[in-house]
Amino acid sequence: MKKIINYILPFFIGFVLLFACKQEKKELAVVSESIPEVNQMLRYLYSIKGENTLSGQHNYSHDLSESHDSVKAITGKLPAIWGSDFIGKQFREVMIKEAIDQHKKGSIITLMYHQPRPYADSMGHFRDSIFADDWQQLVTPGTDIHNTWLADIDSVAHFLKILEENNVPVLWRPYHEMNGIWFWWCNKRGDDGYKKLWKMMYNRFTDHHQLKNLIWVWNPNAPRDWENDNAYAYELFFPGLEYVDVLATDVYKGDWKQSHHDQLLALAGDKPIAIGECGALPPAELFESQPQWTWFMVWARFIYNANTPDQVNAIYDLPRVLTLDEVNVRE
Repeated sequence: MKKIINYILPFFIGFVLLFACKQEKKELAVVSESIPEVNQMLRYLYSIKGENTLSGQHNYSHDLSESHDSVKAITGKLPAIWGSDFIGKQFREVMIKEAIDQHKKGSIITLMYHQPRPYADSMGHFRDSIFADDWQQLVTPGTDIHNTWLADIDSVAHFLKILEENNVPVLWRPYHEMNGIWFWWCNKRGDDGYKKLWKMMYNRFTDHHQLKNLIWVWNPNAPRDWENDNAYAYELFFPGLEYVDVLATDVYKGDWKQSHHDQLLALAGDKPIAIGECGALPPAELFESQPQWTWFMVWARFIYNANTPDQVNAIYDLPRVLTLDEVNVRE
């Protein structure tokens, strides 16, 4: 009997470990049954946490490679992450084609959405601000404002589905900088505020459209108490870890406070954190005290408008900063 147990035991242990590993991999993404490329991407992000930082570059949807190629012109290297925006309906088809092409080249894809305001005044003009009643209608199914919002995000889902059909995982970063005061979705507090807006999109894309290629990136601004330019505490607008795969923040004007990193890390638990947008690149020494930034992405044209060639090269030459040629998520 003892010999039989000794013979069977290794196989049993191996089976248990294999099952546990598969379960762990399956549960990485907040969207269940995501395409394999999503969990593959998340496993990669988890594997570099605290050790490496992916380089990234945003590109305007009407100019899809100029900023990206500028990095190559300055450094001789291409960024690991290619980013763009769903703003401008006339550019979406060509943007999606470029995203597919970039993915084939090995780039990691991140997309965002500056959604138009889904509410208008009595003359049909879209306003710069939103009143409490407008917002309540927005988060109430069946109202005109809600239906306008729904039609708009459904049109975006159509293009995200094309990416899914091409096995492209997307770092999906909608409604960013919500803790600021400048977008129509900003500074909406409480359970019926921004948190509900995030969950409405999440549920629509996940349950109705059954999109399985999105890695949900929740992306506030770095908190600040600046006159007429405030950004409030992260946690006031956080929808919960069950709706978020990665937590990112935007840092501009060289505002690299330690608290921006530490407070986001505390909210993230074990999940990765990133610099969703920046203008000026972080100083090279920043990563010594803020090592958990999993990627950074420079806003379009800021790569040369807000940085000198020496500053760009200083970051891209860091051993911890990974460029396109150093990244293979699909291994």
